[in-house]
Amino acid sequence: MDSPQFTAEPSSNMFDVIIAGCGPAGAMLAAELRLHGVRVLVLEKETEPVSFVRIVGLHIRSIELMAMRGLLDRILEHGRRRPAAGFFAAIAKPVPKGLDSAHAYLLGIPQPVIVRLLEEHAIQLGARVRRGCAVAGFEQDDEGVTVELAHGGTPGKGEQLRTRYLVGCDGGRSTVRKLLGVGFPGEPSRTETLMGEMEVGVPQEEIAAKVTEIHATDGRFSLTPFGDGAYRVVVPAAGVSDRAEPPTLEDFRRELRAIAGTDFGVHSPRWLSRFGDATRLAERYRVGRVLLAGDAAHIHPPIGGQGLNLGVQDAFNLGWKLAAQIRGWAPETLLDTYQAERRPVAADVLDNTRAQTELLSTEPGPQAVRRLLTELMDFDEVNRHLIEKITAIGIRYDFGEGPDLLGRRLRDIDLKQGDLYGLLHHGRGLLLDRTERLIAGGWSDRVDYLADPTAELDVPCVLLRPDGHVAWIGDDQQDLDDHLSRWFGEPVN
Repeated sequence: MDSPQFTAEPSSNMFDVIIAGCGPAGAMLAAELRLHGVRVLVLEKETEPVSFVRIVGLHIRSIELMAMRGLLDRILEHGRRRPAAGFFAAIAKPVPKGLDSAHAYLLGIPQPVIVRLLEEHAIQLGARVRRGCAVAGFEQDDEGVTVELAHGGTPGKGEQLRTRYLVGCDGGRSTVRKLLGVGFPGEPSRTETLMGEMEVGVPQEEIAAKVTEIHATDGRFSLTPFGDGAYRVVVPAAGVSDRAEPPTLEDFRRELRAIAGTDFGVHSPRWLSRFGDATRLAERYRVGRVLLAGDAAHIHPPIGGQGLNLGVQDAFNLGWKLAAQIRGWAPETLLDTYQAERRPVAADVLDNTRAQTELLSTEPGPQAVRRLLTELMDFDEVNRHLIEKITAIGIRYDFGEGPDLLGRRLRDIDLKQGDLYGLLHHGRGLLLDRTERLIAGGWSDRVDYLADPTAELDVPCVLLRPDGHVAWIGDDQQDLDDHLSRWFGEPVN
């Protein structure tokens, strides 16, 4: 990693940002803020990292974000690359040719590992993390937020901290969201599924035959070899539980016998979990100086593996904007674009997981639709559209009229100074100029400049935001200056 180094802030009760929750979204946000020297404290209610080793998948867009911050090489050491296909409702189709990314693969990685790496990254940049500590209450005013702490699940003895902003990254049961009074409308769970990794006591051929038989009527069921003798087991539960704790191995045996007639001799579990199909979206992502990100803002079934990715991408969008607000150069409406850009993305994810859930139903109607969609996905355009949706590389923010590239993220391309993403490690904007005639001028403290007539672009020049999205395309200096002001505030004379 070649991100700039920062020393940790001295002990103080005053911070620029307090983040509730040190999961993937909270850790990523802390790191993004520290790239701009923002004083950050992350509160994590758990005293130790989670012990179960659940495997999650980083999709293409999240992999690109890691490359943009110099984290990818370290993360790749702990993951396993897989084809970027078969995500949508588990319909098996090949990877579309020519996906627009230098990282067109899925990276399977243990969730505790990705959380640890992101937390280490944030701490290396100077963020403070306090474990065994959570938000118990808060009050905000025109100048900031007073946060009351809880230790070990109980309110602290009057301990309060002061911060300019508070961000809730504290999960689907978010205390911050509830205290903020933000509605969380949607649908409660109608079904529940058990998922875990464990060893089995029967031959693989017997498992494969039974899985094929059951898949004909129930797409939610699977037993998949996962290496080292372990299997990923996914089995529908008979009812919906309101318990938050993980299921037991006996729960798995009972449900396996009910659906397959055998429990396959499962034993030696590595981790066990349950999930429902509850789908909810926060009515607002910001109220004054308090914001929401990750699962605190949206929950949905894990079908397609989008949850962790969506939260990390929230943090990447919010980090530079909140830092700009704190540093005093943010345009008046910049922080409002966080909700304007990210909430529609979450709404789309909720819709596609609703659709996938229906397609996994055993009812005749959804099964008929599934068969039809399976045929349609033989068309490259349909398959490509769904893969780009799941992996988030198809996102286009509304920046107004302009070429199709405007508002989209720019893929990693080769430049005379190396690769594009290597120039974005420090979280600044970038003006990439193929004409060699433009300047970043009074914005050079916020925007880097590179003249490269050989850049692999079909347009003369692009202005990239710190998150890699194209904020402007053209070759006119005055037009560029207007857009620099729009995204990066007033120039320094």
